[in-house]
Amino acid sequence: MAVRRIEVRERVMEKNDELAAEVRRRLAEHGVASLNLVSSPGSGKTLLLERTLQELGPELAMAVVTGDVQTENDADRLARWTDRLVHAVVTGGACHLDARQVGTALDDLDLAELDLLFVENVGNLVCPASWDLGETAKVVVFSVTEGEDKPLKYPKMFRVSRYAVLNKTDLLPYLPFDVDKAVAYAREVNPDLQFFFTSALTGEGMEGWYDFLRTHARAPAQS
Repeated sequence: MAVRRIEVRERVMEKNDELAAEVRRRLAEHGVASLNLVSSPGSGKTLLLERTLQELGPELAMAVVTGDVQTENDADRLARWTDRLVHAVVTGGACHLDARQVGTALDDLDLAELDLLFVENVGNLVCPASWDLGETAKVVVFSVTEGEDKPLKYPKMFRVSRYAVLNKTDLLPYLPFDVDKAVAYAREVNPDLQFFFTSALTGEGMEGWYDFLRTHARAPAQS
């Protein structure tokens, strides 16, 4: 008897890519740039977004879709700093967000009044690397507490990201972390990766991040 092989993963990914294209079309129609923030747990990306919303909120209209395996804790933290909707996605165990979830979140947003959409993905450097969410670009966030070889351990994530934020730089005096080595490893994987060096806790380096967001929000098609 012949065996029929059904490629379930390929079909799921194909459907996701179709939905991602629709998300991208909807955002482009309204001139909204979108950044998919990806990281391992504990990199500080929620605090990075908190500070961004607080300090850049009066200037740019920003919304957030945030994903977590359990709880809406991150969404609650972010909602304190914006009067716009923070859409919480609790995946119930799934290790990434998908384009359907982001598309559903767009239904609750007034895209005509928006400059920039952040997607705070589930804390994981493996699964989210393979899923297009319709974003303008992926931003990988990692911190000086994680080790310089993070890009070599998770090369696909650094390869598919266009930007990298090295966070928690305020801890550098207390840790044996070599910034030059970390950047070199990342550029070994992705020579075109653009870096930002920040401490979301103290504000160090945040102005460079904000300048990037201003430019990105005003010219999403070219960013």
